[in-house]
Amino acid sequence: MMIIHGARRLNLLCLLFSSFFSYYCSASALNIEGDFVQGGLLLGRVSPSSLVLYEGETLTLTEEGHFIIGLGRDAADTLKLSVIDENFDKIEHEFLVTSRQYDVQDIVGVPQRTVTPNVEDLARIREEAALVRLSRQLTAQHSPFLSGFRRPAKGPITGVYGSQRIYNGVPKSPHYGVDYAAPEGTLVIAPSGGIVVLAEPDLFYSGGTLIIDHGHGLSSSFLHLSEILVSKGDSVQSGQSIAKIGATGRATGPHLDWRMNWKSVRIDPQIVLQVLPE
Repeated sequence: MMIIHGARRLNLLCLLFSSFFSYYCSASALNIEGDFVQGGLLLGRVSPSSLVLYEGETLTLTEEGHFIIGLGRDAADTLKLSVIDENFDKIEHEFLVTSRQYDVQDIVGVPQRTVTPNVEDLARIREEAALVRLSRQLTAQHSPFLSGFRRPAKGPITGVYGSQRIYNGVPKSPHYGVDYAAPEGTLVIAPSGGIVVLAEPDLFYSGGTLIIDHGHGLSSSFLHLSEILVSKGDSVQSGQSIAKIGATGRATGPHLDWRMNWKSVRIDPQIVLQVLPE
Protein backbone atom coordinates (compact mmCIF):
# COMPACT_ATOMS: atom_id res chain seq x y z
CA MET A 1 0.00 0.00 0.00
CA MET A 2 1.35 3.46 -0.91
CA ILE A 3 -0.26 6.61 0.48
CA ILE A 4 0.96 10.06 -0.60
CA HIS A 5 -0.10 12.40 2.18
CA GLY A 6 -1.22 15.89 1.20
CA ALA A 7 -1.66 14.98 -2.48
CA ARG A 8 -4.97 15.71 -4.17
CA ARG A 9 -4.66 12.46 -6.10
CA LEU A 10 -3.81 9.23 -4.36
CA ASN A 11 -2.63 6.09 -6.15
CA LEU A 12 -3.40 3.09 -4.00
CA LEU A 13 -2.29 -0.45 -4.89
CA CYS A 14 -3.37 -3.25 -2.57
CA LEU A 15 -1.39 -6.46 -2.98
CA LEU A 16 -3.79 -9.12 -1.80
CA PHE A 17 -2.46 -12.12 0.08
CA SER A 18 -6.00 -13.43 0.47
CA SER A 19 -8.98 -12.63 -1.70
CA PHE A 20 -11.46 -12.04 1.13
CA PHE A 21 -10.72 -9.15 3.43
CA SER A 22 -11.78 -5.77 4.80
CA TYR A 23 -9.87 -2.66 3.75
CA TYR A 24 -9.95 0.87 5.14
CA CYS A 25 -8.07 3.97 4.01
CA SER A 26 -8.44 6.93 6.34
CA ALA A 27 -7.00 9.34 3.77
CA SER A 28 -9.95 8.71 1.46
CA ALA A 29 -12.58 7.69 4.04
CA LEU A 30 -13.14 4.56 1.97
CA ASN A 31 -14.03 1.22 3.47
CA ILE A 32 -14.46 -1.89 1.33
CA GLU A 33 -15.39 -5.40 2.44
CA GLY A 34 -15.79 -8.35 0.15
CA ASP A 35 -14.13 -10.70 -2.26
CA PHE A 36 -11.69 -9.21 -4.77
CA VAL A 37 -12.02 -12.24 -7.02
CA GLN A 38 -13.74 -12.96 -10.32
CA GLY A 39 -17.45 -13.38 -9.61
CA GLY A 40 -17.09 -11.51 -6.32
CA LEU A 41 -19.17 -8.85 -4.60
CA LEU A 42 -17.80 -5.76 -2.84
CA LEU A 43 -19.59 -3.68 -0.22
CA GLY A 44 -18.12 -0.22 0.12
CA ARG A 45 -18.77 2.77 2.30
CA VAL A 46 -17.82 6.43 2.02
CA SER A 47 -19.10 9.67 3.44
CA PRO A 48 -22.67 10.17 2.13
CA SER A 49 -21.54 13.52 0.75
CA SER A 50 -18.91 11.87 -1.47
CA LEU A 51 -19.16 10.60 -5.02
CA VAL A 52 -17.88 7.18 -6.11
CA LEU A 53 -16.93 6.76 -9.77
CA TYR A 54 -16.52 3.31 -11.32
CA GLU A 55 -16.09 2.53 -15.02
CA GLY A 56 -17.35 5.95 -16.03
CA GLU A 57 -20.45 5.77 -13.83
CA THR A 58 -21.38 7.46 -10.57
CA LEU A 59 -22.49 4.73 -8.18
CA THR A 60 -25.64 5.13 -6.12
CA LEU A 61 -25.10 5.45 -2.36
CA THR A 62 -27.43 4.53 0.48
CA GLU A 63 -28.25 7.19 3.07
CA GLU A 64 -25.33 5.87 5.13
CA GLY A 65 -22.92 5.96 2.17
CA HIS A 66 -22.90 2.27 1.24
CA PHE A 67 -22.38 1.12 -2.36
CA ILE A 68 -21.84 -2.21 -4.08
CA ILE A 69 -19.75 -3.42 -7.00
CA GLY A 70 -19.99 -6.80 -8.71
CA LEU A 71 -17.10 -8.50 -10.50
CA GLY A 72 -17.82 -10.68 -13.52
CA ARG A 73 -16.67 -14.21 -14.27
CA ASP A 74 -13.81 -12.92 -16.42
CA ALA A 75 -13.17 -9.61 -14.64
CA ALA A 76 -9.86 -7.86 -15.32
CA ASP A 77 -6.99 -8.31 -12.87
CA THR A 78 -7.33 -4.75 -11.51
CA LEU A 79 -10.28 -2.75 -10.23
CA LYS A 80 -10.11 1.02 -10.32
CA LEU A 81 -12.46 3.48 -8.68
CA SER A 82 -12.34 7.12 -7.67
CA VAL A 83 -13.80 8.95 -4.68
CA ILE A 84 -14.61 12.67 -4.85
CA ASP A 85 -15.03 14.18 -1.38
CA GLU A 86 -17.02 17.20 -0.26
CA ASN A 87 -14.02 19.44 -1.10
CA PHE A 88 -14.05 18.08 -4.68
CA ASP A 89 -10.74 16.31 -4.14
CA LYS A 90 -10.56 13.25 -6.36
CA ILE A 91 -8.75 10.25 -4.92
CA GLU A 92 -8.04 7.21 -7.06
CA HIS A 93 -7.84 3.63 -5.83
CA GLU A 94 -6.63 0.48 -7.51
CA PHE A 95 -7.07 -3.10 -6.27
CA LEU A 96 -5.86 -6.43 -7.53
CA VAL A 97 -8.52 -8.98 -8.52
CA THR A 98 -7.79 -12.70 -8.16
CA SER A 99 -8.52 -14.87 -11.18
CA ARG A 100 -10.27 -18.24 -10.93
CA GLN A 101 -10.08 -21.60 -12.62
CA TYR A 102 -13.46 -22.98 -13.67
CA ASP A 103 -14.61 -26.57 -14.00
CA VAL A 104 -16.04 -28.14 -17.14
CA GLN A 105 -19.39 -29.87 -16.62
CA ASP A 106 -20.67 -32.39 -19.17
CA ILE A 107 -24.48 -32.67 -19.04
CA VAL A 108 -26.48 -35.18 -21.05
CA GLY A 109 -30.20 -35.73 -21.28
CA VAL A 110 -31.46 -32.17 -21.71
CA PRO A 111 -34.13 -31.67 -24.42
CA GLN A 112 -32.22 -31.51 -27.71
CA ARG A 113 -34.41 -28.62 -28.84
CA THR A 114 -32.84 -26.48 -26.09
CA VAL A 115 -29.37 -27.32 -27.41
CA THR A 116 -30.04 -26.72 -31.11
CA PRO A 117 -33.08 -24.41 -31.27
CA ASN A 118 -34.86 -23.85 -34.58
CA VAL A 119 -35.48 -20.47 -36.22
CA GLU A 120 -38.75 -19.87 -34.39
CA ASP A 121 -37.15 -20.80 -31.09
CA LEU A 122 -34.30 -18.36 -31.74
CA ALA A 123 -36.77 -15.52 -32.24
CA ARG A 124 -38.49 -16.43 -28.98
CA ILE A 125 -35.12 -16.64 -27.18
CA ARG A 126 -34.19 -13.13 -28.32
CA GLU A 127 -37.53 -11.71 -27.16
CA GLU A 128 -37.24 -13.38 -23.77
CA ALA A 129 -33.64 -12.23 -23.32
CA ALA A 130 -34.74 -8.64 -23.97
CA LEU A 131 -37.54 -9.05 -21.40
CA VAL A 132 -35.06 -10.28 -18.77
CA ARG A 133 -32.63 -7.42 -19.50
CA LEU A 134 -35.44 -4.89 -19.16
CA SER A 135 -36.52 -6.42 -15.84
CA ARG A 136 -33.02 -6.04 -14.42
CA GLN A 137 -33.08 -2.35 -15.31
CA LEU A 138 -36.08 -1.80 -13.02
CA THR A 139 -33.84 -1.34 -10.00
CA ALA A 140 -35.06 0.41 -6.87
CA GLN A 141 -32.99 2.52 -4.51
CA HIS A 142 -34.05 0.57 -1.44
CA SER A 143 -31.32 -1.44 0.28
CA PRO A 144 -32.66 -4.71 1.76
CA PHE A 145 -29.41 -6.38 0.66
CA LEU A 146 -27.71 -4.77 3.68
CA SER A 147 -29.63 -7.23 5.90
CA GLY A 148 -27.78 -10.10 4.23
CA PHE A 149 -28.60 -13.30 2.35
CA ARG A 150 -29.51 -16.91 3.09
CA ARG A 151 -29.72 -19.98 0.90
CA PRO A 152 -32.99 -20.00 -1.06
CA ALA A 153 -33.35 -23.79 -1.03
CA LYS A 154 -32.15 -26.91 0.74
CA GLY A 155 -30.42 -29.74 -1.06
CA PRO A 156 -27.00 -30.75 -2.38
CA ILE A 157 -25.17 -28.41 -4.74
CA THR A 158 -24.94 -29.99 -8.19
CA GLY A 159 -23.72 -27.05 -10.25
CA VAL A 160 -21.51 -24.07 -9.50
CA TYR A 161 -20.86 -20.60 -10.87
CA GLY A 162 -18.53 -20.18 -13.81
CA SER A 163 -18.31 -23.79 -14.97
CA GLN A 164 -18.17 -24.39 -18.70
CA ARG A 165 -21.27 -26.31 -19.75
CA ILE A 166 -21.37 -29.01 -22.43
CA TYR A 167 -24.97 -30.01 -23.21
CA ASN A 168 -25.53 -33.29 -25.04
CA GLY A 169 -21.95 -33.02 -26.32
CA VAL A 170 -22.28 -29.40 -27.52
CA PRO A 171 -20.19 -26.68 -25.75
CA LYS A 172 -22.40 -23.81 -24.59
CA SER A 173 -22.14 -20.71 -22.43
CA PRO A 174 -20.79 -20.98 -18.88
CA HIS A 175 -23.13 -21.61 -15.97
CA TYR A 176 -23.71 -18.45 -13.96
CA GLY A 177 -25.55 -19.79 -10.94
CA VAL A 178 -25.52 -22.36 -8.18
CA ASP A 179 -27.77 -25.42 -8.54
CA TYR A 180 -29.58 -27.01 -5.60
CA ALA A 181 -31.05 -30.45 -6.31
CA ALA A 182 -34.38 -31.18 -4.59
CA PRO A 183 -37.69 -32.94 -5.36
CA GLU A 184 -40.16 -31.15 -7.56
CA GLY A 185 -42.45 -28.95 -5.49
CA THR A 186 -39.83 -28.16 -2.83
CA LEU A 187 -40.33 -24.60 -1.61
CA VAL A 188 -37.97 -21.81 -2.64
CA ILE A 189 -37.60 -18.93 -0.19
CA ALA A 190 -36.45 -15.37 -0.76
CA PRO A 191 -32.74 -15.16 0.14
CA SER A 192 -33.23 -11.49 1.07
CA GLY A 193 -35.90 -8.85 0.83
CA GLY A 194 -36.81 -7.12 -2.39
CA ILE A 195 -39.34 -6.45 -5.13
CA VAL A 196 -40.45 -8.94 -7.79
CA VAL A 197 -39.55 -7.52 -11.22
CA LEU A 198 -40.19 -10.65 -13.33
CA ALA A 199 -42.48 -13.64 -12.88
CA GLU A 200 -42.75 -15.77 -16.03
CA PRO A 201 -44.06 -19.37 -15.98
CA ASP A 202 -42.35 -20.69 -19.12
CA LEU A 203 -39.23 -19.15 -20.69
CA PHE A 204 -37.46 -21.22 -23.33
CA TYR A 205 -34.19 -21.92 -21.53
CA SER A 206 -35.03 -21.21 -17.90
CA GLY A 207 -38.65 -22.39 -17.72
CA GLY A 208 -40.48 -20.92 -14.74
CA THR A 209 -38.42 -17.82 -13.98
CA LEU A 210 -38.56 -15.31 -11.15
CA ILE A 211 -36.37 -12.23 -10.59
CA ILE A 212 -36.21 -10.23 -7.36
CA ASP A 213 -34.57 -6.80 -7.15
CA HIS A 214 -32.67 -6.37 -3.86
CA GLY A 215 -31.81 -2.72 -4.55
CA HIS A 216 -28.92 -0.78 -6.08
CA GLY A 217 -28.71 -3.10 -9.08
CA LEU A 218 -28.38 -6.32 -7.06
CA SER A 219 -30.87 -8.99 -8.13
CA SER A 220 -31.59 -12.70 -7.77
CA SER A 221 -32.94 -14.96 -10.51
CA PHE A 222 -34.62 -18.32 -9.84
CA LEU A 223 -34.83 -20.73 -12.77
CA HIS A 224 -36.60 -23.99 -13.75
CA LEU A 225 -39.49 -23.41 -11.34
CA SER A 226 -42.61 -25.56 -11.37
CA GLU A 227 -44.74 -22.86 -9.75
CA ILE A 228 -44.34 -19.18 -8.87
CA LEU A 229 -46.08 -18.02 -5.69
CA VAL A 230 -45.63 -14.25 -6.07
CA SER A 231 -46.43 -11.70 -8.77
CA LYS A 232 -44.58 -8.90 -10.48
CA GLY A 233 -44.57 -5.82 -8.26
CA ASP A 234 -44.86 -7.76 -4.99
CA SER A 235 -42.59 -6.88 -2.08
CA VAL A 236 -41.07 -9.97 -0.46
CA GLN A 237 -39.30 -10.51 2.83
CA SER A 238 -36.28 -12.69 3.56
CA GLY A 239 -37.41 -16.27 4.16
CA GLN A 240 -40.78 -15.84 2.45
CA SER A 241 -41.93 -18.70 0.22
CA ILE A 242 -41.76 -17.44 -3.35
CA ALA A 243 -41.81 -20.48 -5.67
CA LYS A 244 -41.47 -24.24 -6.02
CA ILE A 245 -38.61 -26.20 -7.52
CA GLY A 246 -39.20 -27.81 -10.91
CA ALA A 247 -37.50 -29.13 -14.03
CA THR A 248 -38.83 -26.70 -16.63
CA GLY A 249 -36.75 -25.30 -19.47
CA ARG A 250 -33.32 -26.76 -20.19
CA ALA A 251 -33.03 -29.20 -17.30
CA THR A 252 -32.44 -32.91 -16.75
CA GLY A 253 -34.26 -33.09 -13.44
CA PRO A 254 -35.77 -30.97 -10.66
CA HIS A 255 -33.44 -28.39 -9.19
CA LEU A 256 -33.17 -24.69 -8.42
CA ASP A 257 -30.72 -22.61 -10.42
CA TRP A 258 -30.10 -19.47 -8.31
CA ARG A 259 -28.29 -16.67 -10.09
CA MET A 260 -27.29 -13.18 -9.01
CA ASN A 261 -26.52 -10.03 -10.93
CA TRP A 262 -25.12 -6.64 -10.14
CA LYS A 263 -26.74 -4.70 -12.97
CA SER A 264 -25.65 -6.64 -16.08
CA VAL A 265 -22.69 -8.29 -14.30
CA ARG A 266 -23.22 -11.92 -13.32
CA ILE A 267 -21.77 -12.67 -9.88
CA ASP A 268 -21.36 -15.81 -7.76
CA PRO A 269 -24.24 -16.35 -5.29
CA GLN A 270 -22.01 -18.45 -3.02
CA ILE A 271 -19.67 -15.49 -2.63
CA VAL A 272 -22.61 -13.24 -1.82
CA LEU A 273 -23.56 -15.60 1.02
CA GLN A 274 -20.04 -15.09 2.44
CA VAL A 275 -19.80 -11.33 1.93
CA LEU A 276 -23.35 -10.52 3.10
CA PRO A 277 -24.47 -13.28 5.48
CA GLU A 278 -27.87 -12.78 7.06
